Amino acid sequence: MIPRLQPRDSIPLPAAGFFQRLVEAGFTGDIETGAASRTVFSTDNSIYQVEPTGILFPRNVEDLQVLAAVLSEPAFREIRIAPRGGGTGTNGQSLTSGVVVDCSRHMTSILDIDPVRRIARVQAGVVKDELNQALKPYGLFFAPELSTSNRATIGGMISTDACGQGSCLYGKTSNHVLGLRIILMDGSDFWSRPLDAEALAGIAAREDRVGDIHRTVERIAREKHERIAEIFPKLNRYMTGYDLPHVRRGDGCFDLNAVLCGSEGTLAMIAEAELNLLPIPAHAALINIRYEDFNTALEDARNLVALKVASVETVDETVLGLAKSDIVWTGIARFLPDDPGSSASGINIAEVLADDEEELERKLSAVTASLDTGATTRHAGYTIARGHADVEAIWSMRKRAVGLLGNVEGPVRPVAFVEDTAVPPENLAAYIREFRALLDGAGLSYGMFGHVDAGVLHVRPALDLTRDDHIRMVREISDAVVALTRKYGGVLWGEHGKGVRSEYVPEFFGDLYPSLQEIKRAFDPENRLNPGKIATPSGEALTKIDDLPLRGDTDRIIGNEIRSAFDNAAYCNGNGACFDFDETSPMCPSYKATRDRRFSPKGRAALMREWLRLLAEKGIDPRQEAKRLRRSIPFASLARRAFNSLNPANRDDFSHEVRAAMDTCLACKACAGQCPVKVSVPAFRSKFLELYYGRYLRPLKDPLVAAIETTLPFVRRIRPAYNLVVGTRAGRTMMRMTGLTSLPRLPQISLAKEAARLGVPLATPQSIEALSPQERQQSVVFVADAFTAYFDPDVALAAIGLAPKMGLTPFLAAPHVNGKALHVHGYLGRFEAAAKRTARYLQRLDEAGVALVGLDPSMTLAFRSEYKGLLKATVLLPQEWLAANLDRLTASPSAIKGRFRLMPHCTERTNAPASVVQWQTVFDSLGVELQAAQTGCCGMAGTFGHEARNRPIAERLYALSWKPELDAAGDADVLMATGYSCRSQVKEIDGRRLPHPLQVIAGIMSETADLRHSHKTAPPS
Repeated sequence: MIPRLQPRDSIPLPAAGFFQRLVEAGFTGDIETGAASRTVFSTDNSIYQVEPTGILFPRNVEDLQVLAAVLSEPAFREIRIAPRGGGTGTNGQSLTSGVVVDCSRHMTSILDIDPVRRIARVQAGVVKDELNQALKPYGLFFAPELSTSNRATIGGMISTDACGQGSCLYGKTSNHVLGLRIILMDGSDFWSRPLDAEALAGIAAREDRVGDIHRTVERIAREKHERIAEIFPKLNRYMTGYDLPHVRRGDGCFDLNAVLCGSEGTLAMIAEAELNLLPIPAHAALINIRYEDFNTALEDARNLVALKVASVETVDETVLGLAKSDIVWTGIARFLPDDPGSSASGINIAEVLADDEEELERKLSAVTASLDTGATTRHAGYTIARGHADVEAIWSMRKRAVGLLGNVEGPVRPVAFVEDTAVPPENLAAYIREFRALLDGAGLSYGMFGHVDAGVLHVRPALDLTRDDHIRMVREISDAVVALTRKYGGVLWGEHGKGVRSEYVPEFFGDLYPSLQEIKRAFDPENRLNPGKIATPSGEALTKIDDLPLRGDTDRIIGNEIRSAFDNAAYCNGNGACFDFDETSPMCPSYKATRDRRFSPKGRAALMREWLRLLAEKGIDPRQEAKRLRRSIPFASLARRAFNSLNPANRDDFSHEVRAAMDTCLACKACAGQCPVKVSVPAFRSKFLELYYGRYLRPLKDPLVAAIETTLPFVRRIRPAYNLVVGTRAGRTMMRMTGLTSLPRLPQISLAKEAARLGVPLATPQSIEALSPQERQQSVVFVADAFTAYFDPDVALAAIGLAPKMGLTPFLAAPHVNGKALHVHGYLGRFEAAAKRTARYLQRLDEAGVALVGLDPSMTLAFRSEYKGLLKATVLLPQEWLAANLDRLTASPSAIKGRFRLMPHCTERTNAPASVVQWQTVFDSLGVELQAAQTGCCGMAGTFGHEARNRPIAERLYALSWKPELDAAGDADVLMATGYSCRSQVKEIDGRRLPHPLQVIAGIMSETADLRHSHKTAPPS
């Protein structure tokens, strides 16, 4: 039995009284001080870990003003704050031991869009892609591009002056900021906009902090303009943070936003922004050029830039190799083929934009002519991607490059600390040669990719920061890279801000650094806004790269064996891909429904990692504890578990906070497939729940759900009584008392009886082995899961009916326990026993040479993940089986009517990425064009939506993307859903019965088909 775990020290004074004072003063946002929230906000995408005192989530500008006012009170003048956006910074920009201010939960409104003036006004917490989604109907977009655009907030982009691919064309965030609404530390609420001489004189005459700020910045920009011109490098990625060269614009206006953009929360709190918008390019194409070595790709990039393409991105062989095992590869593989006898060791992606197709083709012809005939041509080949979908798919791979670098085995993994250097583009190839020699000389592996047109290189050396020798390398490599960038006329901070690397600021700026201190002093004289970053107001020290605690400090305590045993939880690198705002993206549904970062893969991984640390400090090996638990008799510990559950001394057990985060996980496994690092929350969640409920009592629903596969045969025999319970108000009330809700009725039809009537036998090893080899080749065993078999037998019957039309003999797998429900709820001992029995049975069938085909994607894919190491046989998804038998499919033309749309299961989309394409291939062979609906999670996710505590989240998720898709369907549309839980959710909420694709295909191959089941009200069972 695991012990009670005491979290890190609680909130220090005076912060405890500070949060209460905020409420009294009228702060209406959320205040979180629990151990779980502080753990989740202690990391970003950097190598550091700093636990904050608490986290504030303001609802509006007034909350920021209240915060500033309370901070000005004498009792709280020692408290420091740090604004935080998407939390994906690579240099610890938003990490603090003070109070985090996060606008991403509530301040997410797009306040105004003016399509005529091409201006948008937004709150700081709006996500960049979310803004562009709203702008798309107007033909406009917010231009600065970055790899984290689906979770990066506008406030965060402004704070780091973010940019990425395409910056030579579109510039940085600061180039598109027209105005900023800021809250200063004295509570001043001020709109910063460019000022002409008269307006500047008026503001500079003010006798307040706003006036002092303008006087100070104007004087420094005027008096120091020669030194500013000498020190700030002439780069496309000009210096971020207190950007003095651009305070005076080309039109003579004074622009304080040049200083605010890139200030990393050290000067003011950003509340709102006015942004310049641009027309969306009408036509785009990508030329994907392959090279036999990375240096050649880098050198050739300069030739591509000379051809005036819109942008050039370079990716090395390491990133390319990792992309081949990622979810995105299926959609782009044809554009990056292997060449005969070799695979590419580097690629250049050249972007071409145009206002019309004729112009696009003319530009493409100019570039390809140079590639085909140029004297310096050294590439191995190229492809061209046209159209929005293909272009976006390739850019998606490039955007995922940072995360993909973390998808390696073992404790030595690429980490960020020198990953955004910038040099003049003409120096880039020589600079990279020396950079690579530096890393090669240290014996380190690494991945490289970059915006070569802008001279920016992203590099992540692979280190294990639990090792003292690798920790020393952070300092050694950083100092060497600083010297190398200076040698080639560049900067260490080319794109991702300074953060803890601010220690190099005084050296770089020399006699100009005191001017930066003056600016900091004018805005924040008491050094309370993100102190230690960029500049300090007087003699305080800047943060050093080896001052802050490292993630590796925690990892060292846990140990490499435990880290590797918990499904990448401890290897989450904080890239934040799971914070994707898009409701049609599968990962992560619980975060989309709550906007609570604890309820995301990153949040749960952070909590699991802290939980493992606390266990390790008590000398507990969770693997051994799990083994002891499985050997014990559950009822023997009942009294002790009951005592622990009731004992007030256990209320602050950190395990409770971890469990609360795990409870909201839908176990959809989207993270396991879509996370670049392959953090698998359902896998480590099951291991946690097993140990947690070894100490505490389980809720009543758990044993009911865990036993469902074994009890359904009995429940089937008392079907009228069961339907009475789940179909009446009194019965539903009783079920809610057990923790369950929205349970489906059992239909009148019985799969077992109907199969027997049709003469479809059960598949036993003996009966299959008795068949001739030819008969086995022409047989198929449908592995019907319990949920489909008992609650939706029509799907299995459609499969059985389809097989003879394909010239195959159908069999039904014998009743078996898949065990997924056991696994999800942490009954791992029972799961293992059941899975071994089922695996032996299926393995015998597979070895006999017969095809095994599952019906439900989630249950079928469990044989590949949860059964890993137990089952060698492959149980095919229906579309995999059909795609391998296209020659057996023939359609009845009269049955093809309407528009066919597929709503795939989340697990299927993310863990079998070829599945949708395979369904489309199958329907195409039948003469049907199949469209894939862009939907996220339906909210049911197995048993998740049947648990009463989860029902509000389940319905919220359904409303995000599934309900709009169903409401938009016309009478002639044929909507299909592959997942049983998805069809069950639709039936429960909208009263519609969606068919499985197998049912539709069976209908297409029949003369008397009526396929439009999706708009029929579900009849009573």
